[in-house]
Amino acid sequence: MKQERRTLHSEFRVEQREDGKKLIRGHAAVFNSETDLGWFRERIAPGAFSESIGKDDVRALFNHDENFILGRNKAGTLTMREDEQGLYVEIDPPDTQVARDLVTSIERGDISQMSFGFQTIKDSWETEENAAKDLRTLEKVKLWDVSPVTFPAYQETDVAVRSHECWSHSKVEPLRYKPFLERLQREKNELHKRR
Repeated sequence: MKQERRTLHSEFRVEQREDGKKLIRGHAAVFNSETDLGWFRERIAPGAFSESIGKDDVRALFNHDENFILGRNKAGTLTMREDEQGLYVEIDPPDTQVARDLVTSIERGDISQMSFGFQTIKDSWETEENAAKDLRTLEKVKLWDVSPVTFPAYQETDVAVRSHECWSHSKVEPLRYKPFLERLQREKNELHKRR
C-alpha cells in the first residue's frame, strides 16, 4: 500500500523548557473534523492512531523530507499520543541548522501547519443523502511521519482514489457503470488541471 499525506491547519507552537531547550508541540491530526479532499470528504476517527503509536517506528520530518529529521519515537525525541482533540505530538528537535531555522520560522508564524504521512489499514465509506461527496472515515492507520510543513497542499494519492473507486463500484448498478467511470475520469482530469 502507498503512503498518503494530510495537512491540517492545526495549532502547534514552540515552547521553551526550564533548561532552555525548545520543543515543538501541537496536533498533527484532529478527530471528527471533516476535510474536503476534492473527490470526497474525510474524517479521522478517535483511536485511528493508537496501535501505530505503540508499535511503529515514526519520524518527525520537516516537509516530509527524510533528509531533515527532527525526531523519532524510538529515539525518545518524538512523543505522540491521542487526546480528546486528536494526534498530539511533541518534538525535541536536534541542534542542527535546519532545526534551528525551523524553530525560528514557527516562532515567527511563517510555518503554521502540521501534516502526517500514513498508510490506511482500515477505513469505511458512506454516502449521505444530501451530501454531494462521499465520506471516508479513517479508522486505523499506520503512521510513517509527522511533519511541520511550509505549504498545506493536499497531494492526491493513488491509494485514496483507488479505495474510493473500489467502494463506489460496489454500489453502482451494472447499466450505469460506464457513465460512472466516464464521470470519474472527467473529475480526475479536472483535478490534474488545477495543479
